[in-house]
Amino acid sequence: MTKLVIWTYDWVPPPPRGHVRDIRLRWACEEAGLPYRINPVRFEDRTAPEHLARQPFAQVPALQDGAVTLFESGACLLHLADKSETLMPRDPQGRAETLEWLIAGLNSIEMVSVPWWFIGLSSPPDNPLEGWLQSRLARLDAVLASRDHLAANRFTVADLLMADVLRVPKLRAELDAYPALSAFITRTLDRPAFRKAHQDQLDHFAAADAAPAKG
Repeated sequence: MTKLVIWTYDWVPPPPRGHVRDIRLRWACEEAGLPYRINPVRFEDRTAPEHLARQPFAQVPALQDGAVTLFESGACLLHLADKSETLMPRDPQGRAETLEWLIAGLNSIEMVSVPWWFIGLSSPPDNPLEGWLQSRLARLDAVLASRDHLAANRFTVADLLMADVLRVPKLRAELDAYPALSAFITRTLDRPAFRKAHQDQLDHFAAADAAPAKG
């Protein structure tokens, strides 16, 4: 089987380490047993034409599967899910549930949580997105109060994406008020595939720190 190629930065500052979104692709590959390798893009070269041809917004990750190249973590996860039933069921209903909940993670949760987090960096007296975020978390908590997984009665790529969206430290600190959601995050992040993907990303950036300076 040809190895997939996951493109990510060669280095990032310490705060985002463990949270750069190539971890979503690493985790999915680890769950599905899909062989892959990491191709680093020099952080200084993120706006170079070669990288922009892969990722027009100068971000990571990008995924290469033979002649196919994709950007955006959600699109990459769906591509990987098509390669493995471990990530997405093949029956129509299970597939539909997986698709809707993966998109919900990106659109209904992350679309709110990221600007909420960004506004909070300036420590305003009141975050105008607080009520919106809490409403979304409450609705998600209600869903997970009656089941262990979001789709198909088992782990899927939808759980993976949702857990990664919600594990950002500032956001995860909000989950004490939502016991079902908190339990979902805890058990999903306890999966061996996540632990390996997380450590591998940390090691990747640590190796860049240890490498001799070029130039």
